[in-house]
Amino acid sequence: MSQHQTLEVIRHERQAYPDSVAEQEKLVAELLAGARGNTLVFTEHPPVYTLGTSGSDADVLTRVIDGETIQVFPTGRGGEVTYHGPGQLVCYVIVDISGEQDLHKHVRRLEEMVIRTLAEFGIEAGRNERGIGVWIGDKKIAAVGVRCRKWVTYHGIALNINPNMKHFDGIVTCGMADRPVISLAELGVDALRSEVEEVITQMADELFL
Repeated sequence: MSQHQTLEVIRHERQAYPDSVAEQEKLVAELLAGARGNTLVFTEHPPVYTLGTSGSDADVLTRVIDGETIQVFPTGRGGEVTYHGPGQLVCYVIVDISGEQDLHKHVRRLEEMVIRTLAEFGIEAGRNERGIGVWIGDKKIAAVGVRCRKWVTYHGIALNINPNMKHFDGIVTCGMADRPVISLAELGVDALRSEVEEVITQMADELFL
């Protein structure tokens, strides 16, 4: 798939959202310059709402949940409004797709990475006509959003392991007022973040190299 046949993994315990965007910009520049190969970045963010290119401030219903203020940041990825927070594993995928130049195919590959990962935990997941992402029936368990520069992609996926689900009440999640979200914990799956990272890395090796 890629001209770069390496896949580096970077892990952060937790990272402020603006710092993660700056890191991705740096990784994209290095990949374009031929100074590195494809990279996965695993992280969590403090509670934050991010606005995609199709989102608007009107989709943020409140910035305070149970007395906790949640920051809001615009982002250049596609999609609408998304929540990130502790208990949600974020995987940023910085890869060169210049060989195929098909962003739609890349998004499907990200979804497939998560679908295969969840299968390893006994969860049957798939796609849904309601929107991009990974779904358990009519509930979304992972959001997907990407940006592309000169056929190097970044941003990626956010998988709900055990986040504070009340935080989704503050937004029109991905443009859907009924807040159709779910987590592994709500499905009765007690998974460690490290275990999920290990499986995602394996699936990424199969799909992105």
